[in-house]
Amino acid sequence: MSTALPDDINAFIAKNTGTKDFESIQLAGDASSRKYFRIVFNDQVRVLMYWEPFTDPDNYPFLNVLNHFAKSEVRVPKVEAFAPELGVVLLEDLGDLTLERKFWENQNQEAAMPDYGQAIDEIIKIHFNASRPVEPPSVCQQIMFDTAKFMWEMNYAREHFLEKVGGVNLNEKEAAALQKEFHTLCETLHQQPKFVCHRDYHSRNLMLKHGKMCVIDFQDARLGPVQYDLVSLVHDSYVNMSPASIQTVKDDYIAKAREVGPKGCIRPDFEDIFQLQVIQRCFKACGSFASFLNMRNDTRYLKYIGNTVNLVGRILQENGKFPLFTRIVNDGDLMSRNYEQVCAV
Repeated sequence: MSTALPDDINAFIAKNTGTKDFESIQLAGDASSRKYFRIVFNDQVRVLMYWEPFTDPDNYPFLNVLNHFAKSEVRVPKVEAFAPELGVVLLEDLGDLTLERKFWENQNQEAAMPDYGQAIDEIIKIHFNASRPVEPPSVCQQIMFDTAKFMWEMNYAREHFLEKVGGVNLNEKEAAALQKEFHTLCETLHQQPKFVCHRDYHSRNLMLKHGKMCVIDFQDARLGPVQYDLVSLVHDSYVNMSPASIQTVKDDYIAKAREVGPKGCIRPDFEDIFQLQVIQRCFKACGSFASFLNMRNDTRYLKYIGNTVNLVGRILQENGKFPLFTRIVNDGDLMSRNYEQVCAV
């Protein structure tokens, strides 16, 4: 029995595995504050998610979205048991093979395209199957990316990345002008048709078990533009996809969406909105990576800022509609600095 977990949680595990003779091994976490443990017993394995206690299992986002996705044919881990008062959920173990690891293990990116095809299959189910009306509506169908939420993400990145890590200081006039550009960008994205989005659909949240793609970390799913998840996948900070690979995955999504999605789900301005979503989503990612340093002194994610902010700067220049934002990102040394070295001193 583990000594790393409280006695009441060990008792929960023993009850639901049928044995007190088990081992719990804490798994390396990603950016989440949730803790995960691999539970090994009788030649079997499960995963324990350990977070804050909750009171209403039906509306607890993790369980609610998991059940909704499962009914929508999205491959998600099976729930074995849960204890709201302890804040624990016992889950199917999906193993350790992420799409990120599979991508880097391949000799060339073309070999990874079938795996990305599976990732597109799952995202199609999320966008279209999970967006179908149900009663009562799933938690993920009741919240959305609107202008206010997009703006919150932009200003989170402004604070944590531009100001605290990047050292950008704006006067009152510049700050107001930047907010205006942010609002134009966010309002344009808000006006797009909305479908259920995973919200964090990148290679570390996609697992391969027995050759089948499974989706994790879905508890923050909400309504938004389909481009949000597609940007998360093909402009993933954790992998370095070539332009050809990016285009292959985008084309696969568009073809499958046209086949199974509602009429008009792929609009003539799809690529224009995609580029705006790259700016918003990837700038937000820079903010998240920087916030882990600012709030938790976690330096593991600093190495991902450089490529991500360079992408934002390049797309801003190509777009040409946000001159101040473009100048801020492209001027100075935001795009050239080594963030690991800068923040280590």
